[in-house]
Amino acid sequence: MSPTGDHHLQLLRGFDFKHAGSRVVLPMGAQRLLTLLAVNGDLYRAAAAELLWPDCPPNRAAANLRTALCRGRRVRGHVLINSVGARLQLAPSVTVDLHLSWDKAREIVDGLSDLPSDFEAFISDLTQPLLPDWSEEWLSLERERWDQMRQHALEVLAQEFVTAGRYLPALQTALSAIAIDPIRETAHRIIVETHLEEGDVASALKRYRSYQALLKQEFDVAPSRHMTQLVQKLLSA
Repeated sequence: MSPTGDHHLQLLRGFDFKHAGSRVVLPMGAQRLLTLLAVNGDLYRAAAAELLWPDCPPNRAAANLRTALCRGRRVRGHVLINSVGARLQLAPSVTVDLHLSWDKAREIVDGLSDLPSDFEAFISDLTQPLLPDWSEEWLSLERERWDQMRQHALEVLAQEFVTAGRYLPALQTALSAIAIDPIRETAHRIIVETHLEEGDVASALKRYRSYQALLKQEFDVAPSRHMTQLVQKLLSA
């Protein structure tokens, strides 16, 4: 997703910050504060300090926050963080790739008016995890929310490609959804449906049996009746 403002904060793939298209290196404390405000919205200073430095005494955490704020509030004379009373928030001039990609995912889930012609470029940001190299505990919930949203969006888009008879985009999009959570059935089922629509019976059975073996190994359960019914006649034969 291309940046649309003077300041662009990248959180998908990995952290990056750009001002007017040029990369700006920020101290780690400033990176963490900008990220916290990007994923949580505005926060009280005390709450931000506690989340960022949970193992520090309150006075030490507050001091760390002041340092991070001093180093990250302005970049090249431009305000990145607004302070409103005891609350902090990102300045409106800062665009965040996570927000833009979330809006795209929501648009897909709500129903696109037209399917994209260049599906690989269209779904590229939906295949990217949220700060995969960061281990901050306060990121866990937002990371899970993003994974759920993008996975559902990819599944919806893959199904729409099947309906439109665009089988390669359907397969590739479904595989991108599987990469997020290999256990979830929906994308596997879409792949089986796509192969059957193509008349590729062998590939449909291969996908079904591969997923069946995965569930057996991991949880000792079977695919749903809905998925099994897709290949019931083939299995009987």
